[in-house]
Amino acid sequence: MSVLVDKSTRLLVQGITGSAGSFHTKQCVEYGTKVVAGVTPGRGGEKVEGIPVFDTVKQAVKATGANASVIFVPPPGAADAILEAFDAEIPLVVCITEGIPVMDMIKVRRVLEGLKTRLIGPNCPGIITPAGSAAGGCKIGIMPGHIHKAGNVGVVSRSGTLTYEAVGQLTALGIGQSTCIGIGGDPVGGMDFVDVLTLFNADKDTHGVIMIGEIGGGAEERAAAYIKANMKKPVACFIAGTTAPPGKRMGHAGAIISGGQGTAGAKIAALTSAGCKVAPTPSDMASTLQAMM
Repeated sequence: MSVLVDKSTRLLVQGITGSAGSFHTKQCVEYGTKVVAGVTPGRGGEKVEGIPVFDTVKQAVKATGANASVIFVPPPGAADAILEAFDAEIPLVVCITEGIPVMDMIKVRRVLEGLKTRLIGPNCPGIITPAGSAAGGCKIGIMPGHIHKAGNVGVVSRSGTLTYEAVGQLTALGIGQSTCIGIGGDPVGGMDFVDVLTLFNADKDTHGVIMIGEIGGGAEERAAAYIKANMKKPVACFIAGTTAPPGKRMGHAGAIISGGQGTAGAKIAALTSAGCKVAPTPSDMASTLQAMM
């Protein structure tokens, strides 16, 4: 089993004719993802890697039955691309784009609140269900496919690079993954830890979870409250930014401590209180979960 994506996922790529879009489309196809369409306004009728390109998302969905979208549109137009995918009623939208203005994302978030559509990102690596699983492999995003192994551990992270690090460690220990989701580190986005943990909690073939947070915001504290009240499976965590000085942004736009809130210490305390084990360093993420299972 997996969450959100599997061999039945039919993907369209918004921004497929750009350099990033075309490159990662090829990688996704080679991994086994069913990429059925691309969208670039004014380029309808062309093909990229043999995939038909349409002018609008609605045209692409009508012609191909696409049920997921990945967005490789530059920051000034990315929010509009997300809204276009919402308008076409695509169930899952994954936005890779980094640097979308926060005010643009606030408008997106207002629209998202009334929809059944799930948004992953922006500023994220995407989502992958590893090849070899019963659900079938599906890679939507920019993660290196070869490090993943099918299995029973879910991974959810605000950090792209640390997602790959956790997966690499798990695979090295012979531990496979059910689905890995990078939710992104921007202050305003789509799915958060609680949304993903709820899915993993309900998935009978996910037996444990690695959750990777970072300083800034209250997402980890909300996750801790959910875990304490609801989680039936072991959760190992890592919080990045323990040495960050207050008021200094570290990496992600959302990774900033302000007003005494969002500190690594507060997050670690909340997660520990909820029954999680917090890895002391990034190199201990997989072994920390292994010891809990």
